[in-house]
Amino acid sequence: MPASSDGPVAPPPQVALRDLHRDFARIGVMSFGGPAAQIALMHRLLVDDRRWLTEADYLRALSFCMILPGPEAMQLATYAGWRLRGVAGGLIAGLWFTLPGALAILGLAAAYVHWGSAPVAQGMLLGLKACVAAVVVQALIRLAQRSLKTPAARMVAGLSFAALTLAGLPFPLVILIAALWGARQAGPPAALPAQVTAPSGPGLLRRAAPWAMAWLLPLAALFLLADPFWAQMGLFFSKLATLSFGGAYALLAWMAQVLVNDFGWLNPAEMIDALGLAETTPGPLILVTAFAGFVAGFHHGGPGAALAGWALTLWMVFTPCFLWVFAGAPLIEALTRRPRLAAALSAVSAAVVGVIASLALWFALHVLFAQLLPGPLGLTLPDLASFRPVAALLMALAAGLLIWRGWPLLAVLGLCAALGAALGLGAG
Repeated sequence: MPASSDGPVAPPPQVALRDLHRDFARIGVMSFGGPAAQIALMHRLLVDDRRWLTEADYLRALSFCMILPGPEAMQLATYAGWRLRGVAGGLIAGLWFTLPGALAILGLAAAYVHWGSAPVAQGMLLGLKACVAAVVVQALIRLAQRSLKTPAARMVAGLSFAALTLAGLPFPLVILIAALWGARQAGPPAALPAQVTAPSGPGLLRRAAPWAMAWLLPLAALFLLADPFWAQMGLFFSKLATLSFGGAYALLAWMAQVLVNDFGWLNPAEMIDALGLAETTPGPLILVTAFAGFVAGFHHGGPGAALAGWALTLWMVFTPCFLWVFAGAPLIEALTRRPRLAAALSAVSAAVVGVIASLALWFALHVLFAQLLPGPLGLTLPDLASFRPVAALLMALAAGLLIWRGWPLLAVLGLCAALGAALGLGAG
């Protein structure tokens, strides 16, 4: 008899909720270093130590989470909790994976808006920004090595870079075009194995409805407020949650385009500072959005609005993650066997290389030069007289330690921040 894709592949082991709380709290506090380190940490705990998931279960879940928008490590934790104890387990795992970093971001953002202009803080932030510029280059190199293995993939990456940097096309449009092009290159859909049934529409709707309402009803309520700022913020971060393929690095260019250029809520330096400080916290790097929401809220209405911006951003970015996992996890076998979906995501991965290359250029220009000038064809060119030699030295140091010496990210961040703070203290 065929196994239904609306249920788990095998009965999960009985795991006490207190054990889930304990172990996923540990994961949440220790989840530094980006998704690769976080996925490895969960593998060691869930597969090797606890034996709550088999190797096949874990790899299948990872494949599923990589086709979803949003932070794959957080969604992998949520899936693991769901697999072990249903929706309650998924909430425990997902919240513990996210909340330690979210609270750290809250503290850093509060300190930033109050003391960020002090010379020592400015020096520390310059060190962090120089390091993060090197981190973005490192991420670009790694992703290019993994994703650009064919001439077609390299073409997609190059066109995506040109579309963002030269033509100024929005990030969602670039990703959509890449996905449609990739899907057209795939062969016809393969038949599902006999033991896997096609997804059930009513079952999918039943699972998705409560989480869709939890996400969209508050968003709709924001449009009833007299102040349009909150509706704009909720709508933008909701759109970001549905299009967050490629990780936080890919999204930062789009965030900068909207929050800096379109809305004017942040300036370029604040966007760069946001990513630099988010790199120092545990949890998914997409928590950079919560920092941006806090600072935008602070500019709009002071401390109370800042806290509301932080909370609203977290809700609009992470509630959809629970929707994707809880609605789609029972369909994991069917979803991971769709060739058109796989081809579309492969093209998106190539496009993301171009997106991150555009981000790396934007990041480096804003770190290395204090002033940028408008140029031809809508380009932004550096004012050579505003070159920052200290930033260039710190960026070179960070690149050397990260890319060629293989130092851990936190160690390099700490060193660059300390050197920058010392220089800022001397300047003060």
